[in-house]
Amino acid sequence: MYIIRPIQQSDYAALYAIAEESGIGFTSLPVNEELLQRKINRSTDSFGSEVTAPGSESYLFVMEDATTGEVVGTTGIEAAVGTDDAFYHYHVGKVVHASRELNIHNTVEILTFCNDYTGVSEICTLFLRESARKGLNGRFLSKVRFLFMQEHQKRFAETVIAEMRGVSDENGRSPFWEWLEAHFFSMDFPTADYLTGIGNKVFIAELMPKYPIYVNLLSQEAQNVIGKVHKKTEPALRLLQEEGFSCRGYVDIFDGGPTVEANLSNIRTAQRSKRAAAHIDDQSAAQDGELCYIINTSVKDFRAVMADVRYDNQTDTAVISHKAAAALAIEEGDAIRFASVTPRD
Repeated sequence: MYIIRPIQQSDYAALYAIAEESGIGFTSLPVNEELLQRKINRSTDSFGSEVTAPGSESYLFVMEDATTGEVVGTTGIEAAVGTDDAFYHYHVGKVVHASRELNIHNTVEILTFCNDYTGVSEICTLFLRESARKGLNGRFLSKVRFLFMQEHQKRFAETVIAEMRGVSDENGRSPFWEWLEAHFFSMDFPTADYLTGIGNKVFIAELMPKYPIYVNLLSQEAQNVIGKVHKKTEPALRLLQEEGFSCRGYVDIFDGGPTVEANLSNIRTAQRSKRAAAHIDDQSAAQDGELCYIINTSVKDFRAVMADVRYDNQTDTAVISHKAAAALAIEEGDAIRFASVTPRD
């Protein structure tokens, strides 16, 4: 059994190893001891805080093997991006150059530098180690965030986004960045990616072109990757699309990868989830239950598991096993939120 829980101070070594494994382009986990420790501190403070509206909170979860205690993955939520540091995107828009007299009409795509997503919530930092990339673990890591957000809605914005990793090769070469580098930045993609990851974003405002960029002036290779995801990110994108996320024309300023968004009130897993009092009965859960993603309703002592649940509509109770209850750190009658694992999963 795998358990998802808030990160703890004792998870530092595992988090550092995951940061090393995640590679170039995974900006939210820089290989930097001070910043990773700061991430843990910020997360533990966020889980322990009383919140009435989304702010600078950052929630970082880890997936743990309940048998060995090994941390095998991470997943996170930023409550409101852009409140401490500027949050940048390019928006892909269109301009028309036309002359009725000459019978010429050209529509051209442009990239406009913006901060349009300031204040929205962001799901991020999803990484699963190679040893755990099996079964439903990846989906569990992703979907548990929607259950947490649905249960604690006042902590998050209605709009939720996810920045998808754009196209780059194993050496960190990004065709989109190469064009920007040649004309404006004079630094390679891994360096820019690292500086952003450690929170040094001043160079973006100083060096990024201030006016809209005509897409047809970029190299063909750069044009081809705008709005495209890294091959390893394709499964994550499909999962989010199934949940109701879509791209509204915003892309990453470094690799051109798409940013997808959805309203929390429309996210499939969140909306089909149920909240009920737990009844602990091994036999009933095993005989008549269906496999579900389950969370307790705590913030500081949050726990999530995948286990069988039998929902009794008449009594509004959810029957689970003693093993699941122990993993969730709950007792008879405590509230849980759950969503069934669908055939699509």
